[in-house]
Order: sequence, then structure tokens, then C-alpha cells
Amino acid sequence: MARWYAAMRTVSWRSRLVIAAAALAVVLVAAVPVALFTGLVMILIGHAAGGLALFGASVLAAVAGVTIAAKVGVRHVRSLIRQAMDPLSPDNGTEGSRTTDSRAPGPRVVRLSEGEYRIT
Repeated sequence: MARWYAAMRTVSWRSRLVIAAAALAVVLVAAVPVALFTGLVMILIGHAAGGLALFGASVLAAVAGVTIAAKVGVRHVRSLIRQAMDPLSPDNGTEGSRTTDSRAPGPRVVRLSEGEYRIT
């Protein structure tokens, strides 16, 4: 339990949003068969319009949940890739920052003295 708690403390709010959206999508998709069964029971007892509406609404809610989870997840993955590709990003965890001086060394730049390289 201690590892899980420590891991959850380091998760960003965007990651938590992605996890919540995915969990909501899973719950909505899992509710579709229940709504189908309930809708069939309603149709059998004479409430055809209500049964069809229940099933249709559950399908629409599941599609909306999956769509939202996919969009949020793709946006999060893109931002993670963007941070990984930009070594000077302040969100990347490195100590580098964007400067206007092009000669300032970044976190991956190694300064060589004149004796360590040859200009040809």
C-alpha cells in the first residue's frame, strides 16, 4: 500500500484526469449489456419506447465516454512526447531553461576547450 500511495503522489493532475476518463469509459461500456437486458425486460412488459430509449441512451453515453477518454489520452500522450523531445522544457524535470543567449549551454551540451577539437 505504501508504494501505491507514493506512486499516486507523484502522478500529475493530467495523468489522473486520463485515468478518470478511462475508468468512466470502461464503466459506461460495461453498463451497455445491463441496459440491453433492462430494455428487453421493459419491452416485454409493454414499455417498448422506454426500453429502446434506455438502450439507445446507454450506447450514446458509452460512445461519448470512449470518445472523450480517447481525446484526453491522445492529448496527454502528445504532451509527454513533446516534453521528451524538448530537453529545455521547464516541465521536463531538467534544470535547463530557455534563454535568448544561443551560446548558453543546455543540459546536454558539453563545452570543449580549443585543444579538444580541430577546425578543418
